[in-house]
Amino acid sequence: MESESARMSSAAEAKFRINAPNSKPRAVKVIALDTPSENVVKRLAQSHWNRATFLTASAFSGAPRKDERFSMQGWLNDLAGRTKDLIAEVDSADLVVMVATAGESAAAAAIIGEACSVKRVMTTALILSGPSSSDEALSKMLAQLRPHVMMLVISSADEYIEDMLTALRA
Repeated sequence: MESESARMSSAAEAKFRINAPNSKPRAVKVIALDTPSENVVKRLAQSHWNRATFLTASAFSGAPRKDERFSMQGWLNDLAGRTKDLIAEVDSADLVVMVATAGESAAAAAIIGEACSVKRVMTTALILSGPSSSDEALSKMLAQLRPHVMMLVISSADEYIEDMLTALRA
């Protein structure tokens, strides 16, 4: 019996292949969720990317206190510090990649994930986990991110984040 790989390589199956590149590059939004990941995202932004936009949400303060009003403004910024509108950013994205550091807060992931869900935009989270990260810190970060992303990747080195973004065609 012929293997699936051999069958897919046959001349009969070749007629079903699409031999053209994607008509439009993927629009990727890379969002740092905390201060340590913001440093990594800023470094990554200096490389050449197709259609990636790099943002920070490290100023997100979470849910308001009992006597405060919640504001959607002022917590999502581009790398130059300009305030960005989350809905507009998600509207123009094919993929949103959230970058977080184990042991930090990823409170913004809930609202970013909800916006992506409403707009049907794919979400991925990349967790930076160094040798000094405890299993408990990593578990807490997984618990914060898992409900809000479709794919979750743990990285022990910053370089892996760059490789993942390349694989995701950022």
